[in-house]
Amino acid sequence: MNRKQALKTLAAGAAGSFAIPSLAKAMNATIPSELKNQINHSVCQWCYSSMPLEDLVVAAKGMGIKSVELLTPEQWPVAIKHGLTVAMAYANDLGLSKGFNDTTLHDKLLKDYTANIPKAADAGLKNVICFSGNANGLSSEKGLENCAKGLEPVLKVAARHNITVCMELLNSKVDHKDYQCDHTEWGVQLCEKLGSDNFRLLYDIYHMQIMEGDVIATINKHAKYIAHYHTGGVPGRNEIDESQELYYPAIMRAIVKTGFKGYVAQEFIPSRPDKMSSLRQAVGICDV
Repeated sequence: MNRKQALKTLAAGAAGSFAIPSLAKAMNATIPSELKNQINHSVCQWCYSSMPLEDLVVAAKGMGIKSVELLTPEQWPVAIKHGLTVAMAYANDLGLSKGFNDTTLHDKLLKDYTANIPKAADAGLKNVICFSGNANGLSSEKGLENCAKGLEPVLKVAARHNITVCMELLNSKVDHKDYQCDHTEWGVQLCEKLGSDNFRLLYDIYHMQIMEGDVIATINKHAKYIAHYHTGGVPGRNEIDESQELYYPAIMRAIVKTGFKGYVAQEFIPSRPDKMSSLRQAVGICDV
């Protein structure tokens, strides 16, 4: 199941040894008392959709994870009652391929975000997610123009409630064909066009490694536009250990060095039977 499929379900209602010494050392820091608290850890629910949400919340809390995210408003209370937050929340049910670049959807998007942004604020949440949608023939310039037009009234609501609307950067090469916000520079142009403190980017490390690489340099260059991060192993979107091409401890150190105070969410799909072991390992790897 990928996130697009998981979103459809929600809308319907519904081990090896490690040769790198520093990575092996990082993986040992997995219990709450050992976490360094330089990274605020979160986890994306859809990657564990076979588990009851409450079981995931309890397990995550036991690892020192502070948030379970990509939850609908109906699901937020499950995390909150266990003392966790929802670091990135859904406020709309259109999915990833339909978004703010489609002017025919602007009325519905404004209605949904106007209804759910106050609910997010009342629940103590800080971020809601949004998407550009697929290009469907739109030029890059027209897509930017349409997104800005649709987002402007939404951001006025967000400003009144101290909520940040975050557009996710996704790859259009492997997972989300034709998605428009598929490069960091495009997202940055949208941030600059809107000029709002209530609009930022969700920088998905997995997706941007596929589209453009140069992850650490991009984070350093555009840190002020990034409110949230997602992880994932490349290639395959599985565990973030040494089986893939990214070295996450170095990426996390770069994020910390920028002064980032938001959340980093694990969004890899566990390939091992013991999914919680994979999640615990990932938290250790990222806890720099």
